[in-house]
Amino acid sequence: MDNSSAEFHFQALTPDLILDAIESIGIFPETGLLALNSYENRVYQFRCDRGQRYVVKFYRPQRWSEAQIQEEHDYALALAAEDIPIAVPVIIENKTLFEFKGYRFALFPSIGGRAFEVDNLEQLESVGRFIGRIHQYASKQPFVYREPLTPEILGDDAYRYLQDSGIVAEGMRSAFFTVVEQVLTKAKQIWQQHSFDTIRLHGDLHPGNILWTPDDGPGFVDLDDARQGPAVQDIWMMLTGDRTQQLLQLDILIDAYQEFCDFDTRQLALIEPLRAFRMIHYNAWLTKRWQDPAFPMNFPWFADIKYWEQQTLAFKEQLAALNEAPLSLASFNQA
Repeated sequence: MDNSSAEFHFQALTPDLILDAIESIGIFPETGLLALNSYENRVYQFRCDRGQRYVVKFYRPQRWSEAQIQEEHDYALALAAEDIPIAVPVIIENKTLFEFKGYRFALFPSIGGRAFEVDNLEQLESVGRFIGRIHQYASKQPFVYREPLTPEILGDDAYRYLQDSGIVAEGMRSAFFTVVEQVLTKAKQIWQQHSFDTIRLHGDLHPGNILWTPDDGPGFVDLDDARQGPAVQDIWMMLTGDRTQQLLQLDILIDAYQEFCDFDTRQLALIEPLRAFRMIHYNAWLTKRWQDPAFPMNFPWFADIKYWEQQTLAFKEQLAALNEAPLSLASFNQA
């Protein structure tokens, strides 16, 4: 999927080219382009001459195939047809994915709302219900083209990339890779001890990908990392605070979720392995994108030895978490 030779392609994505691309599909911006907080792709908000607000998304070249992007779009449209409040691509002449001078892009209506508050239990309950509804539909058939969520892709491949990159500060390489290898080994061991069904996932359902409006409740955005995997992947990133707080949040989420979809509570054992894989994958992702000028500018601390000292400590803490008993809910019978 990834190709480091594509890193500088976004440098040619000038404001004029963006405007020409949008106008090529019959939409004419009236305002300037407001860059949104996205590094993997390039995303801009604008208002057109008919007063509608849109978000245009330019996909990182060579990351996903056309079939994978189209499957993401089709999944979003199918969820919206089930009355799930999710951002869907605009259909123009029976197409949702467009191309202009080598760039693939899509247009989305702008979704309003403020940040979802994970510590607001009423909001959390509402989100739990909608995740249950999403998974009820998602379980009906698998993805065909999207990547699966596996320890090999998120763990092993990312670990090897980090090792080969040479980006880890020289004075920290031994300590960092020693603990990361221990974390990866333990996470894979736990993963392999469980068998579970996989479903179509949002894949990156952290609070930043949920917008909240008082009248309409949650709105879900950004299926860019949609993949096939265990249901708990779309739940664990909602959990914050200490163990007691997480148990309360988990109880609320799962109780609301199960109004629409059964949840196999054995998957709770996968939370810390999934967190471990995400930590490894995140560092590999930053490494892969380091030649993109947006990354050194926005993540300047990544090249500092202090960052790798902090990461080594974080992985030591994660190893301790992996060795603890997983979260469990007394209110559910464990299968």
